[in-house]
Amino acid sequence: MATPALDVKAVRRTLGAVGAERERSAIQTSIRRFLRHRLAVAGLIIVLILVFAAVFANQVSPHDPNAIVVTQIDDRPSAIYPLGLDQVGRDNLSRLIHAARISLSVGLVAVSIYIVIGTVLGALAGYFGGAVDILITRLTDTFLSFPTLMLILVVVSLVGPRIWNVMLVLGLLGWPPTCRLVRGEFLSLRERDYVHAARASGAVDSRIIFRHVLPNAMGPILVNATFGVATAILTEAALSFLGLGVQPPTASWGNMLTSAQSLSILEQRPFLWVPPGFAIFISVIAINFVGDGLRDALDPRLKR
Repeated sequence: MATPALDVKAVRRTLGAVGAERERSAIQTSIRRFLRHRLAVAGLIIVLILVFAAVFANQVSPHDPNAIVVTQIDDRPSAIYPLGLDQVGRDNLSRLIHAARISLSVGLVAVSIYIVIGTVLGALAGYFGGAVDILITRLTDTFLSFPTLMLILVVVSLVGPRIWNVMLVLGLLGWPPTCRLVRGEFLSLRERDYVHAARASGAVDSRIIFRHVLPNAMGPILVNATFGVATAILTEAALSFLGLGVQPPTASWGNMLTSAQSLSILEQRPFLWVPPGFAIFISVIAINFVGDGLRDALDPRLKR
């Protein structure tokens, strides 16, 4: 009577080892696919450089970003101040480096908030269906019916233009697309054979969701989060440009662009607005390249 029990345990260990080996093989295949995407690799390098500059901004920046250089008469670029000084007399290069910390933080925090909300609601709607699906879908459609940027502008103007308020507003209002994406993935994955097998074996819904369905939906969620960071950076820059985002003296790429509202500065002092504009451009396009690479690497239907 003991032999069958031992055989069952051995089979389980074998199946577990095979599953682990397949998982490692899938990860290695995804990494190889990503590395073959040259633009994605270049984008990842740029993102890592930006993250390094943001984390070590105090050590990397040559001057205090909020210090006013009262002895500097000429505000144009020089050997000491490669990007010149702003209208107040602060070093543009130092402010640009510190602004990377703010802009990237807004993107990461806001996306983290709405990815959690969208994933939870989308998982509930897609897995359980019925009344739960109808309720969440109608709520999602209601949010999507409003112009997103206008809604964000109204809410930020009501709660106040502070950095944490911007993060929360972007996070709490950005979840509907993620919810729809996760719902669609769960509607497809819940009909797979391994989900039916888990349900037949007596597994509870929470175990099926977190152990079997959600891991297989993480690829699209991760890609969506990557693109969401770029969108959040652009939105924060737009809010700061309009005076409803990060407030001076704290530097962000968006509020550094406010000087571009003057025609004379646009024509005569491009060093005030070209660097933050280029920083927004290069960060957004680099993150999008990384998202493209992740999409190609994590999509099993692509044979590259």
